[in-house]
Amino acid sequence: MLRFLARRLALAVPTLVLASMIIFALQQLLPGDTATALSGEERDPEVIAFIRAKYHLDRPLPVRYAYWAAGVLQGDLGESIRLQKPVIELIREKLPVTLELACLAMLVALVIGVPMGILSAVRPGTWIDGLANGVALWGLSVPNFWLGILMILLFSVQLGWLPASGYVPPGESLAENLRSMAMPAFVLGNAIAAVMMRHTRAAMLGVLQSDYVRTARAKGVPMARVVLRHALPNAAIPIITLGALEFGQLLSGAVLTEQVFSVPGFGKLMVDAVFNRDFATVQGVVICTATTYILLNLAADLASALVNPKLRRA
Repeated sequence: MLRFLARRLALAVPTLVLASMIIFALQQLLPGDTATALSGEERDPEVIAFIRAKYHLDRPLPVRYAYWAAGVLQGDLGESIRLQKPVIELIREKLPVTLELACLAMLVALVIGVPMGILSAVRPGTWIDGLANGVALWGLSVPNFWLGILMILLFSVQLGWLPASGYVPPGESLAENLRSMAMPAFVLGNAIAAVMMRHTRAAMLGVLQSDYVRTARAKGVPMARVVLRHALPNAAIPIITLGALEFGQLLSGAVLTEQVFSVPGFGKLMVDAVFNRDFATVQGVVICTATTYILLNLAADLASALVNPKLRRA
């Protein structure tokens, strides 16, 4: 297991370096000039020259990347040109918000998607299967922003049960925090639940047709025990992998949902940084996201090994 971890961590380093180089180069394709945009309406040449020198914008691209990479190795992700704040501070401010939203959305997805997938696989061709597939089709078809607007109209405007937008930190009021995050979490979790349901159903159908499952049923083992004790652990590997990938995607920023509900998370930070050509912020968020994806994939592999004894022996 330790050798496996060492190999995966060794592969993570060149992956992060390659991702940072690609995004650093692609940012240069954005139209406009950062120094000119920050110099104000007068666009004083001295001010523009000062900004270029301060942020190394007058240097060649490889030199600018080297400056940035050297800072990253020292724990410095640079400074936001627009907000005049260290990028690491912006990430510390926004990451807890997106992390909470992602956790709540994944909780919604797991509570809805996995049980529906299991029931659909256990009772194929029945009304339960049809209902589960219909709900999954709904989740895959309905755009998040449209569902979010409808929920705002119903639960905020008409019924007045939940706030239409905004974010309340849990330290101020846990109840208000959950009320403000309920709708965005459900909107995101609804789409992921549909994907989880389809993958759970497909994995369970394959496992339930295995010889050892038929043998257990022939011995009179209760169906609930067969499903939960024998079938589900073997079908859990693709579910765990999918869950890790979807969670990583949520952490990278649910842009539309955060915009609709005015949630100050990673998505809004990334959009604002791109529009304002805030290269340091974009680069810092991308590196944080890439690192999260790698760690989540590693965690998914370890969880799969814990669930399935065959993988542990391998």
